[in-house]
Amino acid sequence: MRPDKKKIVDEQWDDARIDEFLAKAPMGDEPAQYSVLLNAYRSMRLEDFERFLPRYLATGGDLNARSSQGRTLAEEASRHRHGQAFAQVLRSQSP
Repeated sequence: MRPDKKKIVDEQWDDARIDEFLAKAPMGDEPAQYSVLLNAYRSMRLEDFERFLPRYLATGGDLNARSSQGRTLAEEASRHRHGQAFAQVLRSQSP
């Protein structure tokens, strides 16, 4: 970390900041809906991600959107050591 950068720990995210993720542009060649989910997963703590999902669904988002490799975010997150809780939340929200 650069010396002029302040490390921020346990920052509280307000609703506006969480809502910003709904308008993120797709990353690389990933489908738009999957990209929004992936960006939120990579950036948010679990409790913020749980607050994000109802907003994502309200905008017509698909929790089962697939990556360019054909995996859902729940499938991808379950492959990560710290992603199990995220995968569980995604599965519990899926219709």
